[in-house]
Amino acid sequence: MRILSCWLWLGAAGALPAAAQPAPAAYPLLTNVPHRPAQSLDGPWRIIVDPMENGYYTYRRVPSDNGFFKNQKPRDKSELVEYDFDTSEQLRVPGDWNTQQEKLFFYEGTVWYKKSFTFHQTPGKRQFLYFGAANYEAKVYLNGAKLGEHTGGFTPFNFEVTTALREGDNFVVVKVDNTRHRTDVPTNNSDWWNFGGLTRSVQLVETPETFVRDAFVQLKKGSADELEGWVQVDGPARARPVTVALPEARWQATATPNADGYARFAGRVKRLDRWAPGHPRRYRVQVRSGPDVYQDSIGFRTIETRGHDILLNGQSIYLRGISIHEVAPMTGGRVTTPEEDRTLLRWAQELNCNYVRLAHYPHNEAMVREAERLGLLVWSEIPVYWTIDWENPAVYANARQQLADMITRDHNRGAVVLWSVANETPLSPPRLKFLSDLAAQVRALDPTRLVTGALEIHTSEAGVRTVDDPLGQYLDVIGINSYCGWYAGTPESCGDLRWQTTFDKPVVMSEFGGDALQGRHGPATERWTEEYQTAVFENNFRMLDQIPFLRGCSPWVLMDFHSARRPLPGIQDYYNRKGLLSERGVRKQAFYSLQAYYLRKKQQAGH
Repeated sequence: MRILSCWLWLGAAGALPAAAQPAPAAYPLLTNVPHRPAQSLDGPWRIIVDPMENGYYTYRRVPSDNGFFKNQKPRDKSELVEYDFDTSEQLRVPGDWNTQQEKLFFYEGTVWYKKSFTFHQTPGKRQFLYFGAANYEAKVYLNGAKLGEHTGGFTPFNFEVTTALREGDNFVVVKVDNTRHRTDVPTNNSDWWNFGGLTRSVQLVETPETFVRDAFVQLKKGSADELEGWVQVDGPARARPVTVALPEARWQATATPNADGYARFAGRVKRLDRWAPGHPRRYRVQVRSGPDVYQDSIGFRTIETRGHDILLNGQSIYLRGISIHEVAPMTGGRVTTPEEDRTLLRWAQELNCNYVRLAHYPHNEAMVREAERLGLLVWSEIPVYWTIDWENPAVYANARQQLADMITRDHNRGAVVLWSVANETPLSPPRLKFLSDLAAQVRALDPTRLVTGALEIHTSEAGVRTVDDPLGQYLDVIGINSYCGWYAGTPESCGDLRWQTTFDKPVVMSEFGGDALQGRHGPATERWTEEYQTAVFENNFRMLDQIPFLRGCSPWVLMDFHSARRPLPGIQDYYNRKGLLSERGVRKQAFYSLQAYYLRKKQQAGH
């Protein structure tokens, strides 16, 4: 498709077309997409790198919006044409542009993506264009018409395109912009790479005219055998009765939706075998509305707290974890395949983990499903990170939407036990209001799981650290990030460090650790060596064993990952080196230290 220069389309006056008015919002989020019929749009997409956004603005910075995509051809050979998708270079989708092309490694700005595809309509079916994620801002056009926009780099979104698709040839264009801003979530400063692009799968999802858009099927909080949940039906016949069934458990419930297609259900299930690490039992769940069957595999378990204890299926559990970034082994870019997810999670299992902290944003859906299949508990987080603009209503609305989308996508995953609202945020009254409101939103959307956040220590005396962040009163489990031996003190100073808390709640040491370049060796007093990193871990283990209210930890981090904050030549080279494995998957000494520590904890607990 050849594209006319923007100023030619608008004409000399530069008038704003009607289509440039605000686009409609994305359609309510579809869930359980991996189990729905779909046409994949993954693979090579044509791209145009547009650092000055000439494809979107006139020279007066007036948005030209979808007028730019009318699929016009030059009237004759004299007409000026400055863009041509048909001969442009390509990038793989899903994927980030930073690690696919060296020239784009540091690039932040706009890249236009275009995919041509063939579509054949099936009578009585609806179609939705579904994006697993696009970082950070996406404007989506189908056959030259704007569908809408999405903001946020780690959550899915979709548009209904049933009437917009053409029989035969179609094309979709997406403007993806990963420019950082102070008013983004995360904000313009973070300690991970700002990967740009269509980083997750793009699908054309097909549904019946009336279908089950979403369903929440979980054990009632505090109950070992009572299922409770709801169903949301979408379409003209949405008020007809629905059935929810677990065929293997010989259980079924029926409910009649209201005029909006919403229905609640509840019922006891005899002899329900509960999901747990080491026993990741899942049941086939079917939700039926007329001819549509929403089918998924779900693990059922209870999670709650009592004093300082975390109770899984009524039994106290110690979370033996590791923090993980969504970074692919070997490539160092965004994870793009389930095989890469499995590699990361199997490394966690090799460490004797029963839990993973998926930081600092929602990971891809396949990662969470794979954790459930393997029997790993999950901490899932939104990127409310460091210095968010706490008093900006638009920022709060953005964070709230990302939180809702994360929960909506994964609220049936038995592995997820902790929803996290933030990481390492400085104290202030506006921050407390912002985050406590998010915690309340979690409980409104999903009362069956625990609310957490990774906090910092703000009160300390000689040899003593106190957990007293006022946000703790709004959390069920308090996460604490502490880097004794790396950012403060020597490794030897950590073993005698003492902790106290003002809350009768469980605490998880959500981060600790230190950097080492894999293969760099020397005395344990020398920074950046594997020996120094191991000393940090061993001395922190001594500290952890002396904290009576501690119920788990997730050291930082499984694998080295790109970070623009880490330029030190010959050592960091734009990598955060706190990984227990190098970016190539080579184990450092501290990997085996943590592995042995967790084996001891596992043996002490008897599971």
